[in-house]
Amino acid sequence: MTEVAPFSKCHSVKVAGDLYCVSCGAVLVCRGMLAKEGRTVELNDIYDSNRNRTGGLHRRGTPWNPGEYGLVVCVWVYDGKGNYLLTRRAKEKSFAGTWENSGGAAQAGEESLQAIRRELFEETGIRAEAEEFELIDQEQKENTFYDHYCLSRDISVDRIVLLPGETDDVKWADSGEIHRMIEEKQICHAISQQFIKLEPVLRAKQKME
Repeated sequence: MTEVAPFSKCHSVKVAGDLYCVSCGAVLVCRGMLAKEGRTVELNDIYDSNRNRTGGLHRRGTPWNPGEYGLVVCVWVYDGKGNYLLTRRAKEKSFAGTWENSGGAAQAGEESLQAIRRELFEETGIRAEAEEFELIDQEQKENTFYDHYCLSRDISVDRIVLLPGETDDVKWADSGEIHRMIEEKQICHAISQQFIKLEPVLRAKQKME
């Protein structure tokens, strides 16, 4: 695989009256993270109800204003043998100890595919080209747009590289095991609902391999 391309274009924006570059300014850490007062803060693009960027930026962890929306991307990695790749959330995270697929919020300047490539690599070490991801669903809930992808990749868990502070375990699980994990609340409600909704599509992808 080739190296991941740059995740965002260089441009300056104002946040709370201060000027920052959302990809490479002197006070900004690359990939939508600004450095201020000795800590980093993730920035996300603000979208309108029609999913158009407004030009504004949102600081992660702060409330969304009415009419503002963010973008979250998720991917179900499958091996063509009936299994799906799951990672366990680290103890530092909310919902610690629960299992999930890879994904997260798109950072400022990122398009959907750039965001899912980054999230998958950060959480598992898997590099994939944009054309390898298949968009299988889009939805909007409250102040968030969701893009759901799938990706075919038969890889040993020994080759997975976990991100400290984000994930602390990884495994392959088939549909039966995932449903058992859902019943035992080992998978959080949002991810459980996502899998149940997309399972017919994912099963069809498995059979095509």
